Amino acid sequence: MIKVLLADDHSIVRAGLRRIIEESGDMTVVAEASDGQEAIREVHKAVPDVAVIDISMPGLDGLEFISRVRSTHPKLPILVLTMHEEDQYVIRVFASGANGYITKRSAPEQLVNAIRKVHTGGRYINGSAAEALALHMAKGAPGRTQLDSLSNREIQVLQRLAMGLTTREIAEAYNI
Repeated sequence: MIKVLLADDHSIVRAGLRRIIEESGDMTVVAEASDGQEAIREVHKAVPDVAVIDISMPGLDGLEFISRVRSTHPKLPILVLTMHEEDQYVIRVFASGANGYITKRSAPEQLVNAIRKVHTGGRYINGSAAEALALHMAKGAPGRTQLDSLSNREIQVLQRLAMGLTTREIAEAYNI
């Protein structure tokens, strides 16, 4: 059985994902988390075979989770499951050390296949994300934006600003 950790800030999404995963027959959800900090604790406690992580979570987001987990569990396969389809997310996820990227628009069987693939040491990426990554890797690729030059932290701050948080709230969230 493949032991899976689910991290998403929406409990109804986690419940649906749990059902999809456990109906596969060869996987079980050993832990759930509603934010990145809780997910890190669960990695240490539950010792999953694969972590399925959302990027946009309160507090410690998915990109920061990947960065921190890589220092303590460098071989843990991490599959990012997200609503974000923008190119810059795909690029940042793989640059952070994730093993796979799948959007929440994907079919349930794609999620199951993605978990199996990263569990066996492979990489998983869906079609549109693969195209974005390929364009990014091409020299002088069209479609590159100024956002590509921002660090992960700068993107996180920008996202929080777009959500209407004050600079004080953002600083407190990231202990800056």
